Amino acid sequence: MKPVRVVAISFGYGHAPAPRADITLDVRRHFRNPHHDPAMRYLTGQDQAVRDHVLDTPGVLRLIEDTADLVRNLLNASAATNQVLVAVGCVGGRHRSVAIAEGIAAALVIGGINAAVSHRDIDREVLPAGTHQRLDKGSN
Repeated sequence: MKPVRVVAISFGYGHAPAPRADITLDVRRHFRNPHHDPAMRYLTGQDQAVRDHVLDTPGVLRLIEDTADLVRNLLNASAATNQVLVAVGCVGGRHRSVAIAEGIAAALVIGGINAAVSHRDIDREVLPAGTHQRLDKGSN
């Protein structure tokens, strides 16, 4: 089995600071939040309805493709670079960050790069709406 070269980590700024990573994407202000839809609030980015909602948001697929390209460039830039960590953060770490981290890893695997996903906050409590309104603006 080939060693994992890339780990895409999803997380929520509402639970703890961003993990250390080579690339950190803060998607709080840029893409619509499935949390605001009561039908999706308690689902995650691994559920089809949420994944479709996130991936259908204008700009998300381009972000995934561009991030995968950046990772490839980092891996190709130096023989000493044997692993790249990509952190993707939204407010609660359950919706946008999960779907986008999964998308980045999938794009890399399709391109022949061994990638894995870790969801730091996917099983944490759903944050109250007020937290989402404040943190969706990108302030901690």
